Amino acid sequence: MFSHLIRSARGRRNLAAVVCGALAAGGLAAAGVSSTLAPGAANASSHREAPLISGQPQYDTTDVYAFVSPDRPDTTTIVANWLPFEEPAGGPNFYRFANDARYDVHIDSDGDAQGDLLYRWTFHDQVRNGDTFLFNTGPVTSLDDPDLNITQTYDLEMVRLRDQHVISTTKIANDVPVAPSNVGKASMPDYAKLRKEAVRELKDGTTVFAGQADDPFFLDLRVFDLLYGGDLSEVGRDTLKGYNVNSIALQVPSEHIRQSEGQPVVGIWTTTHRKSASGDWTQVSRLGMPLVNEVVIPLKDKDRFNASSPWNDADFLESVTKPELPKLIEGIYKIEAPEEPRDDLVSVFLTGVKDLNQPPNVRPAEALRLNTAVPPTGAPKRLGVLDGDNAGFPNGRRLTDDVLDIALQVVEGELVGKKNDLGDAVDKNDVEFEKSFPYVALPASGSNGPLAETGGTRSGLDGGAELTSGSAADDRTVLAVSAGAAGAGVVLVGFGLAWWRMRRRGRWS
Repeated sequence: MFSHLIRSARGRRNLAAVVCGALAAGGLAAAGVSSTLAPGAANASSHREAPLISGQPQYDTTDVYAFVSPDRPDTTTIVANWLPFEEPAGGPNFYRFANDARYDVHIDSDGDAQGDLLYRWTFHDQVRNGDTFLFNTGPVTSLDDPDLNITQTYDLEMVRLRDQHVISTTKIANDVPVAPSNVGKASMPDYAKLRKEAVRELKDGTTVFAGQADDPFFLDLRVFDLLYGGDLSEVGRDTLKGYNVNSIALQVPSEHIRQSEGQPVVGIWTTTHRKSASGDWTQVSRLGMPLVNEVVIPLKDKDRFNASSPWNDADFLESVTKPELPKLIEGIYKIEAPEEPRDDLVSVFLTGVKDLNQPPNVRPAEALRLNTAVPPTGAPKRLGVLDGDNAGFPNGRRLTDDVLDIALQVVEGELVGKKNDLGDAVDKNDVEFEKSFPYVALPASGSNGPLAETGGTRSGLDGGAELTSGSAADDRTVLAVSAGAAGAGVVLVGFGLAWWRMRRRGRWS
């Protein structure tokens, strides 16, 4: 979100400090909270962006990406992520898609803000052994390994629409396995093999994937530590490093989703619907363009926006044409805001850029707009269109696009002559993306982190070590003595059972 951004190292540090402070103050004021907000409640793209959805992470769309596939330029790849801030070691209940949800990807092929095509995922759990707490009962070497105790599969439907009425529904995939959470190296010694097994090509040339992945969004969130340490000393670290998300990826021939070769621009967004106890479906999350709900939409409208549809986005238009953030910066720090109405922001976030990714007769709506006729580049630039790379954001969104820096520079007037190089000094993801579908990086392993020291007395259960405190080694000693005490308890229980059996024999013989 914009409150987490500062001018990059290339910029002037004094102005960087001013803008950093202004953005932080503006972002917090827009959210209606005080500067004592804890870092764990921060927003990142659509990570926890609205009050209601922040308590429903399985249904919370974090990011949407859409790009012409670099290795298959006749196809379009769409990646959508859910369930933010997955701690890799967060067991024993690792991360699954919800069974009572419909995860939808909408395609608008004519620019009227109504979906013409919808891809819908529904997920199903299978538990092999309910008498154990374990996610896996041994090393997992394949998706059908009996040691994988909890598995998920999904069905995928393709729904064709006209004026929001269903014309046809076709199930194009059935019981496709989901790549599980990456429990750790002992549990999943070759996770890349599991990922590969979860990639499936369908009969019509569509390729699908669902499973855990490294969170591809990159940024520095340490604004809450006195505005990056009070002296800009805390910048340039990817705060989401090491966190995972649940990803759905779809690679489809571009001709299947665009209107025609003459009208190749598509609008893309996701929704999540949750099933109520009475069986009704309620939309609880929506996302197309990044950062709109977080920073543009005011607090009072955030939940309503998540439940709304793009064809009603005129209700939120003034939040885009008269944004709050630049005025806050001007009022507090006297940095002149661009003139209103902000038609430049409308073109970026609502209509697409003219002669690039704006469809004819477009209806303004929050959707990620991609011109499928723009070929991919072999050397993508992180600032996308701002740096002359028309295959990047805001023409769709690639995994490598630095949307935070791009969006901040645009909101501060880059497209209306106010040149700037604002950014958060995080220019790429902490791990490399894959070169082929589904492109997202493998998820961080639950066994990542420091390993136990070799040697020592971890296996010595004689209870003879002296108990102290204050070090990892001491903690291991406590565990060893505790284990020894448990062993003594087992012996006592054995004596007790023997005594009880003797009494029974004496009593009933």
